[in-house]
Amino acid sequence: MEYRTLGRSGLKVSTLTLGTMTFGGTGPFAAVGNSDLSEARRIIDTCIDAGINLIDTANVYSNGLSEEIVGEALGGKRKNDVLIASKARMRIGNGPNDEGLSRHHLIRECERSLKRLKTDVIDIYFLHEWDGVTPLEETIAALDTLVGQGKVRYVGCSDYSGWQVMKALSISDSHHQPRFVTQQIHYTLEAREAEYELLPIAVDQGLAVLVWSPLAGGLLSGKYRRDSPTARQLGGWSEPPIRDEDRLWRIVDVLVEIGKARGVSAAQVALAWLLGRPAVSSLVIGARNETQLKDNLAAASLTLSLDERLRLDTVSRPPVLYPYWHQQLTAKDRFGPADLVLDRSDI
Repeated sequence: MEYRTLGRSGLKVSTLTLGTMTFGGTGPFAAVGNSDLSEARRIIDTCIDAGINLIDTANVYSNGLSEEIVGEALGGKRKNDVLIASKARMRIGNGPNDEGLSRHHLIRECERSLKRLKTDVIDIYFLHEWDGVTPLEETIAALDTLVGQGKVRYVGCSDYSGWQVMKALSISDSHHQPRFVTQQIHYTLEAREAEYELLPIAVDQGLAVLVWSPLAGGLLSGKYRRDSPTARQLGGWSEPPIRDEDRLWRIVDVLVEIGKARGVSAAQVALAWLLGRPAVSSLVIGARNETQLKDNLAAASLTLSLDERLRLDTVSRPPVLYPYWHQQLTAKDRFGPADLVLDRSDI
C-alpha cells in the first residue's frame, strides 16, 4: 500500500480509504448496502491488513448507525493505527437546527459523532456540502473551536464548487484559522468535470483530493454492460447521475479490454487510472462483500502504461472543453500528464 501526504499537512494516508456508507443500511442507504456489525468487522480487518489507514464515514449515513458500527468494530483495537474521517451538514432530524453548518449544529454533531465512534478525536472533519444560509465566517470559526478543543485534527470540505473552496480558504487565511487540507469530490473516468476547476485549485492551493464513488456506484466495475441495470438503479439509488449512457458504456468497453489484457478486473483499471491523476491522494472505496473488497484493494499495486492511460483518456474525454482563456491555468509542468482535459491539444 502506498501512502500519500494529505495536502500541505504532514499526515499520510493510504491511497485507498474504506468508505462506510454501506454500514447499517437503513432508510435510503439500504439501496447502497446493509453490512451489519459482524460483516463490518471483517471488512475493516481486511482493509487494515491490506494497509488501509483511513476510514471514512458521516453522521448522516444510516442516521448515525454507520458511525456506531465503525466505533464498535474498531473497539479500541488498532485504533491508534487507524485514522477516522467524518462529516456534518445534512439534515439528521426534524428540528429547525438539525441541518446546516451553524456553530450550534456543527459542534453538536461533532460531539455526537465522537460518542458514536467511541473516540476522543476525529482525524479529518468534512463540511458535508455547502450551506448557503450560515455565514462562512461562523462555520470556519466553529471548526477553529473544534480544533482548539482537540476534538478535530484536520478539516476539509466535500462537494464544494471552485468558488466555494476559494472563499473558505480566503476566510481561513485572513483570520488565521484552520484551513482545508483536503476536499472530497466525485471524480471518475465517466465524470471528469473536476478537471475544470477543482483539480487545478487542489494543485495550486495544496489540497489533497479524496474521491468518493470512484467506480460511479459500480458502473465502472465491468460487472454491468449495456442493457443491464445495476443493483443500485433497481433500488432507486441514482447517485452519481449518468448524463451520457452511450459514453459510459464505451468507457466500460475499454476498461474491460485493458483488464482482460492485464489479467485484472475492469474495476482495478478504473481505480488505477484515478490514482495517477494530479492531486489525488486517496480513493474512498466501499464493498458489499469481501470478494469485491479484495478485488478493489488490488488496484493499489496496479500501474497503467502510458498507452493504456491514453486509451482511457481518449474514450472518456468530456464533450465540453475549455475556452482559450482557461489555458493560462494548464501548464503541463504544473498539472502533470498532457492528457488532462485542460491541455491545449484538446482544443
